[in-house]
Amino acid sequence: MNTATIRRNNGRGARGGRTRRPSPRKAWTARLLDVLPFSEAQLYRLMTWVLGLVLLGMLWLTSLFFGLPAMLWAEASDMASRAGLRVAKVEVRGTEHMDELPVYNQALSQVDRSMLALDLEGLRARIMTLGWVEDARVSRRLPDTLVVNIVERRPAAVWQREGKLSLIDGSGVVLARVDPRAMPDLPLVVGPEANHQTAALGKLMDAAPALKPMLAGATWVGNRRWDLQFQSGETLALPEGEAEAAAALVNFARMDGVDRLLGRGIVRFDMRDPSRFVLRLPPGRSGGDAGAVPAAAEGTGAIPVDPPAPEEGSASAEAGKTAALAIAGRQG
Repeated sequence: MNTATIRRNNGRGARGGRTRRPSPRKAWTARLLDVLPFSEAQLYRLMTWVLGLVLLGMLWLTSLFFGLPAMLWAEASDMASRAGLRVAKVEVRGTEHMDELPVYNQALSQVDRSMLALDLEGLRARIMTLGWVEDARVSRRLPDTLVVNIVERRPAAVWQREGKLSLIDGSGVVLARVDPRAMPDLPLVVGPEANHQTAALGKLMDAAPALKPMLAGATWVGNRRWDLQFQSGETLALPEGEAEAAAALVNFARMDGVDRLLGRGIVRFDMRDPSRFVLRLPPGRSGGDAGAVPAAAEGTGAIPVDPPAPEEGSASAEAGKTAALAIAGRQG
């Protein structure tokens, strides 16, 4: 009996001494806390912050729905205006060639507005539509001044099209109309789309810098090549292609440096054909005249030609008239 009692007691003791296994849920949470770089208290604090931010975001969206931020901003602008923070003066800086009046006309739309309610980006966008303006910066200067800083475009040439003269920059943007009686000392480009070739013309003339001061104008022919007009009255017809035109111009500058092609009464030099150098003489002067073919052009296939005078109203006559007008304007 005692043995049975001892066995039963031992059995109960063994069952009572078993350790309980942790639940899978608690084991997963413990493993997660072990992986995270902060403690359980810090995790609860972080969750509290996240919930607070979510509530604040919901409150902000609700206020936006009812227009509360706009109402508060309008009230703050009115208070600033009543305190003297409103536009009373406009300053325009950086202008050299352009008329400042169009800039003032745009900026004056902001006068008497609160300094907090200025539409700076909208004003800048309107000023950027003005032809002379390459860049603009609009800023406030407390307590009452609106400052507009202008970066002007640089005039690069005068563009002649359909009898009208316009001042353009290097990218072909029209800056202003030009009075024929007050021509600026700039190259003249003639023809449709010639304004967009101004940069290419400058690059071409860089190949022969000695000819730059002698250039009176240039005609963009057929949207593919240049005819150059010089101040001494001659026209140089260049071939198509940037490299071909530059090579022909360098060759012409070399011949002019050797034997002064310009200023000898020759009407036109035609270098469109690389194998031929055609000299067009004025009416009444034959190819057999002494000096008709300069010594520097000998051996280049130079052919003197005595052409008829260009018809009135033709492209050549129009270009010649425009170049003559440019020369007269500069001399005056």
